[in-house]
Amino acid sequence: AASESGADVFEVKYFDRKAYLAQSPQFYKQMAMASGFERIFEVGPVFRAEKHNTQRHLNEYTSMDFEMGFIDGFEDIMQMETKVLQNIMAVLKADYAPQLAALHVSVPDVTSIPAVRFDDAKRMVSEKYGRAIRDPFDLEPEEEQLISRLFAEEYGSEFVFVTHYPSKKRPFYAAEDPRYTLSFDLLFRGLEVTTGGQRIHDYDAQVAKLIKKGMNPEDFAGYLMIHKYGTCPHGGLGLGLERLTARLLGENNVRETCLFPRDQQRIEP
Repeated sequence: AASESGADVFEVKYFDRKAYLAQSPQFYKQMAMASGFERIFEVGPVFRAEKHNTQRHLNEYTSMDFEMGFIDGFEDIMQMETKVLQNIMAVLKADYAPQLAALHVSVPDVTSIPAVRFDDAKRMVSEKYGRAIRDPFDLEPEEEQLISRLFAEEYGSEFVFVTHYPSKKRPFYAAEDPRYTLSFDLLFRGLEVTTGGQRIHDYDAQVAKLIKKGMNPEDFAGYLMIHKYGTCPHGGLGLGLERLTARLLGENNVRETCLFPRDQQRIEP
């Protein structure tokens, strides 16, 4: 089934049934976590049937995911990602110094990553750069660039977490409190590279959220079993490999950091 939006899946024929290329490993991560694996990571391809032809979108990309249980809040997920990125950058500097030098790559400092609420980020950018707020429910690409610029100039960080996104633009499994989701995006040098947050773990709350979003709970019966029979507070994220690599290398187009990029016009190598 669709794990994000039913309009953005690739349908395939699976013998005598319909199936879909995976939008994300979200359901499997949560079910594995609920089955006793308190911390899970997964690296693999995901497929989005989004009709976008931009420098930041691919219809097939590599997602680096993790999910963790018994969290106190979505901030635990942000702390874990900070540690992951610290390790990634340390390995790059230690083991790939010649390649980094040849490509003129500047490895960012990830000692700490600042965080700002979604509404505050929009207000700060509007006030500092004189840009009107046009979309109250999501960040526009130009806003992502300006938020990154502001935090690089004033806080010395090339990464920034933007938290508490409105419910309208978050998936049906995102926990709420109550108007805003307990979720975040991670911006890196002007581009969103991660979406994550706390998940709904209560059965009634998850069913109600599905109905609120116009979805049929019966289509998610297998997934809802983890809520029905009990699971712990948990959360996780997905980090886009091509976007992270593009930002590291200073490439403006994610197609430059994918060996065989697939988009609306291209399916064959």
